[in-house]
Amino acid sequence: MTSLNKNLKTCSKGHKFYKNSDCPTCPICEKERKPENGFLALLSAPARRALESNHIVSLQQLSKYSEKEILKFHGIGPSSLPKLKAALEEEGLSFRD
Repeated sequence: MTSLNKNLKTCSKGHKFYKNSDCPTCPICEKERKPENGFLALLSAPARRALESNHIVSLQQLSKYSEKEILKFHGIGPSSLPKLKAALEEEGLSFRD
């Protein structure tokens, strides 16, 4: 289903998709690269990209940040924090104070 305000786009891998924004992210590529396990698998694609773009790919790296610092990342919202806290707690870690 397409809308008048959505544009057909093609990613570098040749996937075709519709977007109504300038966001270049291909939803098909994002689905393919979503981890199957680990704490990043619990997050939405924007939240996962936010952490990855800030070079946070392990819980040990995440524990070096405060909740306020993480919330400042574009793509991280308040709904991500409980998931991140739970993942940290499972490993005996926590956010920095």
